[in-house]
Amino acid sequence: MFVEINGNQLSVEVLGREGAPVLIAHHGAPGLGSRSEPRASFGRLADTHRVVVFDARGSGESGGAGPFTHEQWAADVDGLREWIGVEQIVMAGGSYGGFISLEYATRYPGRVRALVLRDTAADHAHEELSRVNALASRRIQVDVEKLDRINAGLIRDDEDLRDCWREILPLYDFNYDPANVEAKVAATPYRFATHNFAFAHNIPNYDIKDKLRNITCPTLITVGRTDWITPVSCSETIHSLIPGSELVIFEESGHSPQVEQAKEWTATVRDFLSRVERPAAVPLGR
Repeated sequence: MFVEINGNQLSVEVLGREGAPVLIAHHGAPGLGSRSEPRASFGRLADTHRVVVFDARGSGESGGAGPFTHEQWAADVDGLREWIGVEQIVMAGGSYGGFISLEYATRYPGRVRALVLRDTAADHAHEELSRVNALASRRIQVDVEKLDRINAGLIRDDEDLRDCWREILPLYDFNYDPANVEAKVAATPYRFATHNFAFAHNIPNYDIKDKLRNITCPTLITVGRTDWITPVSCSETIHSLIPGSELVIFEESGHSPQVEQAKEWTATVRDFLSRVERPAAVPLGR
């Protein structure tokens, strides 16, 4: 369905029963990502939660009215929360969706009952780390010009974005499968203008480490051991700064433990949510 949020049409799907706790999941890779990934991963929780997945402003099938800023994307999440009709949500997101999840938790702290992060970062230091990892890869020899242009937001058009995306996709998974790479290339919706704005304007200024100590909701941080683009050290930084947060590293995963170790990852998220959402015990005599 299409829902107008803050003057822009968003393509939205709602999974699970009415009345269940609401979880809003944000996809990664603006201009490349879509609701298909969070639908596949967080959709597994639709037996216990009302799961809202959507194409963010400027991505997938959603409208492309700007701006494509973190502030606007976080405001769109809150618009969806208001549209679904609840006071608080579980906020979830991986990769760039984790950036927006952290932005939402710091900008709208009273609206978040729990936070679930996957393979993400709290600043732009991962840019240099990922470039080093890409150039050191024994899996492929990366075209440095394409790597640098996609990271700098200097993509010429949607076909160029497809070409640069194909170049770096072999780096993402724990086990490299060329056929899987081509399937991902074919399935990706390309919106180069959104990608360019995010990488040329948002990421160079992204650093919310000083705000993370103000996140008081229960927080789960998950990451794949061989994640090349937001390495384990990025999740360890988040873990060190959010009081009481939990960090789980998946040893046989790259950037997508929700896919590569789906059973273990899903069980980890379920266990976390069952513990933090369990009603507090009422003392005897009350």
